[in-house]
Amino acid sequence: MTSMRGADILARSLAAAGLTRVFSLSGNHIMPVYDAAIEAKLEITHVRYEGAAVHMADAWGRLTGEPGIAMLTGGPGHANGVGALYTALASESPMVLLSGHAPLNELGRGSFQEMRQAEIAAPLVKASWTASSAESLGADIAKACRIARSGRPGPVHLSLPFDALEAKVADGESAMARAADFLPPQQGLQDKMLTALTALLQSASRPLIVLGPAMSHAPVAALTGELAKAAGVPAVCMESPRGVNDPAMGAFAGVLAKADLVVLLGKQPDFTLRFGKAPALAAECRFAVIDPEAEVLRRAVKNLGESRVVLSAQADSAATVRALIKAGQHKAAPAWFDEVTAAVAFRPAAWRDINSGDAGPVHPVELGRAVQEVLNASPEAVFVADGGEIGQWAQACVNAPTRIINGPGGSIGSGVPFAFAARMARPRAPVVAVMGDGAFGFHLMEFDTAARAGVPMVVVVGNDSCWNAEHQIQLRTYGKERAHGCELAGGTRYDLAVAALGGHGELVTKVADLRPALQRAIASGKPACVNVMIQRLAAPTVTAGTPGAAH
Repeated sequence: MTSMRGADILARSLAAAGLTRVFSLSGNHIMPVYDAAIEAKLEITHVRYEGAAVHMADAWGRLTGEPGIAMLTGGPGHANGVGALYTALASESPMVLLSGHAPLNELGRGSFQEMRQAEIAAPLVKASWTASSAESLGADIAKACRIARSGRPGPVHLSLPFDALEAKVADGESAMARAADFLPPQQGLQDKMLTALTALLQSASRPLIVLGPAMSHAPVAALTGELAKAAGVPAVCMESPRGVNDPAMGAFAGVLAKADLVVLLGKQPDFTLRFGKAPALAAECRFAVIDPEAEVLRRAVKNLGESRVVLSAQADSAATVRALIKAGQHKAAPAWFDEVTAAVAFRPAAWRDINSGDAGPVHPVELGRAVQEVLNASPEAVFVADGGEIGQWAQACVNAPTRIINGPGGSIGSGVPFAFAARMARPRAPVVAVMGDGAFGFHLMEFDTAARAGVPMVVVVGNDSCWNAEHQIQLRTYGKERAHGCELAGGTRYDLAVAALGGHGELVTKVADLRPALQRAIASGKPACVNVMIQRLAAPTVTAGTPGAAH
C-alpha cells in the first residue's frame, strides 16, 4: 500500500483521466494541490484574477469536450470566481470549479476564510458540495466531472477542505479514481420516440429543428449541419442572448414565425424564443421537445401550452441528433429548406457599400471585414466574440470554423480569458477576439498571464469610449437628454497598456490602417491588442426584404 495525501489522490485522479490542464490563482488553502501537481504532472496556468480562471475553464470545456478545471483558494478567492460560473451555466459548458476550504475540524469555530462556499455556488452550477474526507477526494472529483458532462453540460463546484487535502490515506492508490469513473452516462432517445419524431417531421410543411447552446461546442458543432442534410429539415443552433434577433442568424426571426412544427432539441423554451408566444412563433405552431432534463420538459408545457406540445421525451441532445442522422428521412421540402437557409445567411446589401472614409472612426462592418480576412487564412481559426453592441456587430459580420461567444447569459468581459484558453487548446490556430472597450477592462491583466505563458492571441477592441449597450437603452427608452453614466474616457490607449504587460499593441484610428495593424499583431507572435476607434452605433437588427432594415 502507498500512503498518499488527499491532495495527491485528487491530483493523480485528474491526471489518470487526462485532465492535466488547470486554470488557477494560488492561495493558502490550495497549496497542497500545487505541491501534489508536481508528481501528478498537472499543468497549472496561474492567472491574475479568479474570475478569469473560471472563464478559461469554461472555454476549455466548450472547445475540447472535457471538463475544464478551475482551482481557486477559499473564502474571497472562491467568492471572486463564483460570478463567472453564470456564463458557463447559461452556455452549458462542462467545467469544474475546485475551491480550497477551511478545515473540516475548524468549521463553526471562526476558521480563517470560513465560508458556506457550496451554498454560495449552488444556484450557478449543476451540483455543489464539500468533500468530507481525504479518502473521498478521488470519488468526488470523478463525480464532479461526470455531472459536468452528463445530460445538459454545465459547471459543477467542489470545495476542498484543507485538512482533507493534508490528511494521509494509508492505501492511497485504492482511493484514486480511474479514468472510467469520469465518463458520463448516456441517455439515448427511445426507438418509439424516434419513430414518432421522424413521423412528425415528415408530416409538417414548415418544420424547424432548434438546438441548444451545448450543440455549438466544438466537438459536436458539425452535427447540426449533418442533421439538416440527413433529415432534410432546417436545423439551427441558438446560443445568443439576443435570441430570435441574434444578428449572427440574419433574418431567422422571419422564418421562425412561419414554422408549423418546431423541434426543441436541448433548447429551452425561454426568453430567447419569446417563450414560444405569437407573433415570434405562430399561435398554431406545434412543438416536439427533447431534453436531458425532466424539469425543462415540464417548463415547456407551462411556457408553450399543453395543446401545442405534441411530443415530449427525455434524452441527451447529441445522442438524439446522431439517431436522427442515422434515421436519415431526407424529407422533400426544398423550398422551405432554401428559404430558411437564405434567411439565416441574409445580410443587408447596403453593408457592402459601407465606407468609413479616410478620417475615421471605423464602422463596425468594416472592422468585421478585416477580421474575417484574417480568419479566412486558416481552416483552424477560432473567433471569440464578447457581448455588447460591438460583439453583436462582430457576430453578424464574422464567421470562423470555431466560435466562442458570451452565450445566453449575456455577460461581458470574458473575451480575453476565452481567447487565452482557445489558444491553449488550439496551439497552432490563429485566435481573434472582438470586444468593446468597457468589456476589455474586466481582464486586461490577463495579458500578463498570456505573456508569461507565451500564448499569442489577438484581441480587437472596438473603442467608442462608452458602455454602448446601456447607452443605446437610454437613448431608446429615456431620450438623449437623459443619457448619462455610460461614458468612458475618450481614446484610451489600451494598446499601450498591453505593450507594457509584455504584449504587442496597435492603435487604429482609420480603416486604411486596420488590415496592416491586424497583420502585424498576428506576426508579432505575442498576445496582442488592436485598439480600434469605432463609430458609436447600436447593434444591428436584420430583417430580410425590408430596405434599410438593418442599422
